[in-house]
Amino acid sequence: MDTASFRRGVRDVAPLLLGIIPFGLVAGIATVNAGLGLPAAVGLSVVVFAGASQLAALELLGQNAPLTVVVATAVVINLRLLMYSASIAPYFREFTGRWKAVLAYVLTDQAYALSVASYRSDSETDRKWYYLGVAVTLWAVWQVTTIVGALLGTGVPDAWGLEFAIPLVFLAILVPAIEDAATAVAAAVGGAIAVVGAGLPLNLGLLVAAGVGITAGVLTGSATGGSDGN
Repeated sequence: MDTASFRRGVRDVAPLLLGIIPFGLVAGIATVNAGLGLPAAVGLSVVVFAGASQLAALELLGQNAPLTVVVATAVVINLRLLMYSASIAPYFREFTGRWKAVLAYVLTDQAYALSVASYRSDSETDRKWYYLGVAVTLWAVWQVTTIVGALLGTGVPDAWGLEFAIPLVFLAILVPAIEDAATAVAAAVGGAIAVVGAGLPLNLGLLVAAGVGITAGVLTGSATGGSDGN
């Protein structure tokens, strides 16, 4: 184990925990508000370990959406992890299949961004242990905060309306992610479709909005790239 690289990963991710902690608390509270107990909150965080899709799934569960819709929505939201995996895979080529599975399980937006930036700027960094320093720290903090949130949720009066924090969290995730024309179009189209499709049967509005928004963003990115190359 390269302890220096692991500690550096922990140090680099530490400032980001200021945003992860309240996000995890909201996810835990949302689990209780959706009618699930502490074991379900722990299981959801451990198995899924993806904040945006967890909140979307909880929102749909709270609306009694069919399980197939809940799962499909979570999968669509997490499709970005497929692109992250393909991008970071060359750096993990020499690792065993078992290690790759572990690294894939703890992959998040923050772990990907910090690790790739480190790999490109510092060839001396032990890739595996730096990544684990970032990713395991995020994983541990997420599990603890969702449990605390679930415990707090059992004592929070319904009149407080904490479920309103869920869309606020999504907005906090969305706004910084709008970096170019493609992401702006994806956000605008997806948001508009979600509002228009709110009344669709089986609570399919969010799933349709995610699919259409991603498609619009990809098409915009392709068109922009094509025009830049002419």
